[in-house]
Amino acid sequence: MFEEIAHFMLILALYGSLAQGYFSLIGAHKNSEGMMRAGRYTATTVFALTFFSFMILILAFVESNFSLLLVSSHSHTLKPLLYKISGVWANHEGSMLLWTLILTMYGALIVLFGKNLPLLLKSRAIGIQGILAVGFFTFILFTSNPFQRINPVPVEGLGLNPLLQDPGLAIHPPILYLGYVGFSVVFSFSVAALIEGKVDALWAKWLRPWVMASWSFLTLGITLGSIWAYYELGWGGWWMWDPVENVSFMPWLAGTALLHSIMTLGTRHKLADWTVLLGICTFSLCLVGTFVVRSGVLVSVHSFATDPTRGIFILMLLIIVSGSALSLYAFRSKNIRKHLKFEPYSREGGLILNNLLLVISCITVFIGTFYPLFIDAIYGDKISVGKPYFDLTFTPIMLLLILCMGTAPLLKWNKNSGGQIISLFKKIAIPMLVIISLTGLIGKSFWGALGLSIAAYLAITTLIAIKVRTKNFKSWKSLQPKTYSFAVAHLGVAIFTAGVVFMSVWSEDNINRLKVGEKLNVADYSFTLSSINTGKRKNYEYLNATIDVTKKKAFIKALSTEQRFYPTRNIVTTEAGFHFTMGPTIFTAISEGNSQDGWIIRANYHPFVTWIWIGALLMSLAGFVSLFDKSYYRKQEIL
Repeated sequence: MFEEIAHFMLILALYGSLAQGYFSLIGAHKNSEGMMRAGRYTATTVFALTFFSFMILILAFVESNFSLLLVSSHSHTLKPLLYKISGVWANHEGSMLLWTLILTMYGALIVLFGKNLPLLLKSRAIGIQGILAVGFFTFILFTSNPFQRINPVPVEGLGLNPLLQDPGLAIHPPILYLGYVGFSVVFSFSVAALIEGKVDALWAKWLRPWVMASWSFLTLGITLGSIWAYYELGWGGWWMWDPVENVSFMPWLAGTALLHSIMTLGTRHKLADWTVLLGICTFSLCLVGTFVVRSGVLVSVHSFATDPTRGIFILMLLIIVSGSALSLYAFRSKNIRKHLKFEPYSREGGLILNNLLLVISCITVFIGTFYPLFIDAIYGDKISVGKPYFDLTFTPIMLLLILCMGTAPLLKWNKNSGGQIISLFKKIAIPMLVIISLTGLIGKSFWGALGLSIAAYLAITTLIAIKVRTKNFKSWKSLQPKTYSFAVAHLGVAIFTAGVVFMSVWSEDNINRLKVGEKLNVADYSFTLSSINTGKRKNYEYLNATIDVTKKKAFIKALSTEQRFYPTRNIVTTEAGFHFTMGPTIFTAISEGNSQDGWIIRANYHPFVTWIWIGALLMSLAGFVSLFDKSYYRKQEIL
């Protein structure tokens, strides 16, 4: 009964979204306060309907209501409560409903927090948000109904994919979606600005916290996904350039460019048309990611569906939404373009270079991800583009970007003299040379020395930039949250970069077939297979190995690793054994084998891999810190 009500709520929400778009857009066109008010009320109503529908779906999972096909396919009575709830979005239908819920939530938040905005601009943005919701509600109701019944009702469900039964995966999708869908607000206001033909500092200052929040959630979501893949999938790395990793990374790169360009627009009243274009493209890349995961056009461990009907629907939605917005931009951008000169040796010039490098890196990742698909579609040839391509093309761009990140904040907004720039580099030249020399001698790697010196360069220049803004230690307390945000974000990038360099240059691994009592060596560590046990637990069979780890004959830790077989889903998973530290991290994993020939054991030594996630988490934290800057929320005069 409740499930039918929830389904009916989604139908009402579809019609409500149509009304939201109609009343808001037509009301703004006619300057009718009554129609625009109706659009605002409808936006909050649509969110309420979607929220209650989603809550009923959660209740169905918690109560193990196997009369729903979705519940019977992705839940089980013996599952812990956490995984019953996370099972709601650990599938195609439920995850799309979550996406749509967050989309309608952002529409309601525009109503709630947009009181200081011009009425016409706000109404147009709410209307566009409603049109977006129409597309997703239509998709859910006609191709991905989460409330589809099954008859006869099974006694027990199939359970959740074992790979997804992890606390990290319980919170990773919602946080990622808060970032993905958050950029819909930027998209809506970008299109609304094109319709009005006006983009000003008020528009940028009001929108910047939304960009920052979306970017921070996306950063956090990607980081959690990387951590999960590291310890759950046992890949032996923190990033594998998997296609679905890439399609989440592309909007992050575009969103980072957007974040810096909107800062320039809000401060210097420049880059208006470029900022609007980035707003459109960032959300379009989010839709590209949704299409890839839901269509199955690219093979990935993350992919939810391979139904061509769903893929074609989302592809058409992507073409309509992005194509319409970009066409509007082509016709209307001249109305918001301001021909202003930039001094190349200035902070403005640095931000422009920052944007260009980020966009080029995004294009590089796009080509590497979709080039195999294009070749397959045109010529029928199967090719793969992997780590060597990205190392060759993406890494140099990132090195240039980090150099730009270190220099630009130390420059003035206006023109800087050549002497000032030379003086700047003199301040950091000696520390850089010391770091390069020490790293080269100790680590015996030129590339490692270069990479660590660039990370140190960014950290040093960030501290110098903060020092310039303060006279003494006590004055640090008077800094605005956005200044703290800048410092934490850039230091986070420096720590992240150092972690990547350590992992890329000095990590080691080894794999061999071992019998009990035998060992393999990695770096200064010895991994000895101590014991093997087999058995059966509630819903899986296991092969467990205990491996003793020593370093120069000193005992470090006994690691436990398992290979599990789930008969219900016919899935084999590997649970690696880890020893995390702020310095070296070691882990081991077991694969198939027998007592006669031995078991395949893999051991990895990863120096400072935790720095990668600490740096990424600091970047995310920096975005959230900036949201406490009160200057974003003061009532501004329309410029």
